[in-house]
Amino acid sequence: MPTKSSLLLLLFALFFAFPSKAGDKSLFKRPLLIPFENVTPYSPQLATLGKMLFFDPRLSGSKNMTCASCHNPSFGFETPVKTPIGAQNTALGRQAPTVLNAAWISPAFWDGRAPTLEKQAEGPITAEAEMNGEMGAILTEIQAIPDYKRWFEDVFPGSGVSKENLLTAIATYERTVVSAWSPFDRWVDGDENAISESAKRGFDIFTGKAGCASCHSGWNFADNQFHDIGLPSEDIGRGKLEPDNVEAQFAFKTPGLRNTLYRAPYMHDGSLQTMAEVIAHYENGGKSRPSLSPLMIPFSLEEEEKRDLIAFLSTLTAEKQDIPLPTLPN
Repeated sequence: MPTKSSLLLLLFALFFAFPSKAGDKSLFKRPLLIPFENVTPYSPQLATLGKMLFFDPRLSGSKNMTCASCHNPSFGFETPVKTPIGAQNTALGRQAPTVLNAAWISPAFWDGRAPTLEKQAEGPITAEAEMNGEMGAILTEIQAIPDYKRWFEDVFPGSGVSKENLLTAIATYERTVVSAWSPFDRWVDGDENAISESAKRGFDIFTGKAGCASCHSGWNFADNQFHDIGLPSEDIGRGKLEPDNVEAQFAFKTPGLRNTLYRAPYMHDGSLQTMAEVIAHYENGGKSRPSLSPLMIPFSLEEEEKRDLIAFLSTLTAEKQDIPLPTLPN
């Protein structure tokens, strides 16, 4: 039985054996519909309720934090600091994963400990170090707000305000948070003038020489898999959930790259400030250890190639991303 490592090496070899496939921009074409299969069906009323809850500080223990405190729309639904500051006024251990394109991300969290967005939504709300909310108290307060009570009764007839319904509403809103069209998308759709020649060369580097697309695949540029990329961190990531799996140690889920220029600092621990630092890390191949992904193979780029790669990554940032704030019920 081949090991995971040997299979990854085989895939890596095949990846570079067929460069025309690797550079096929159609593999990154964005879908036209948000997937709502096997989850609560979408409705605009349900998503609107979820958006109100996402931005409501009454879901936190001290009424001073919201989901958006760590998932800020202005910064690609992340935070512009190394790691977010939680309810105890202390820095959290990990950067906030983006909510962008959450409908295509499974499982949730850097270590994948939540199988669904509904499960994910509860974690930060009730975590003492994060929002420090108490679900029973939250539901009591929401029930006492006439407009909220009316919204829940309309959207969830017969059940109204409940923990399950609150988490369903937030998860439904999160599934609607989709990165807007970018120059790259227009290029994929046939507009050859949508991106620069430098960015086109950068795409070839991304899908070829640098090997980025071996993990950053598909329209969201993420394979939803866990990899140890050799960061010098004591956080074992997925290894906490799979202690007997060597390859899970120090492994974290591949983040998508949409709107990436809004989302510095980078990595699960916010340890790299710029995209140039990110490229340098991958060039060096990361810290050598038994769990290091076999895809972490050192490479070398010329300065112009680095500029081309960053030019390509910039085309993944939406030209316009408006997220108007909701009016909260009183």
